[in-house]
Amino acid sequence: MEKQFKVSEIEISYRPAFRLSEKPKITSSNAAYGILDQSWDHNKMELLEEFKVILLNRQNRVLGILHVAQGGFSEVMVDPKVVFSAALKACASGIILAHNHPGSELRPSEADVYLTRKMVDGGKLLGIGIFDHIIISAYGYYSFLDEGML
Repeated sequence: MEKQFKVSEIEISYRPAFRLSEKPKITSSNAAYGILDQSWDHNKMELLEEFKVILLNRQNRVLGILHVAQGGFSEVMVDPKVVFSAALKACASGIILAHNHPGSELRPSEADVYLTRKMVDGGKLLGIGIFDHIIISAYGYYSFLDEGML
């Protein structure tokens, strides 16, 4: 007798909420910071570390901002599978990584550098560019791209 297995059907969809011309275009780290700053809860910025991703199309227009994870005061755990699955679902051509440092220190930690390298390598396999990694605080931002770290 042959066994029958039950499996779930997977459906992928993406429904943009705005026309392309209405989406902001990222032309610099400062433009990305401005969009990220608007999406951050400033009441938590100095309390909890959060990780977000800006999803971009081929023209560097913002497809959306993904809230990936929230951690404690000194770290946040990021699962690259979550980031890349969302980027693939949205048909993103590139992404900008972003997280905050509650202590307002903008310099990247060793863990930040390692994660960035890991994400760049994963993006290369999938054809999704990592255009920047921005660390934000209540007092400004640090861009991996601007500092020559990407």
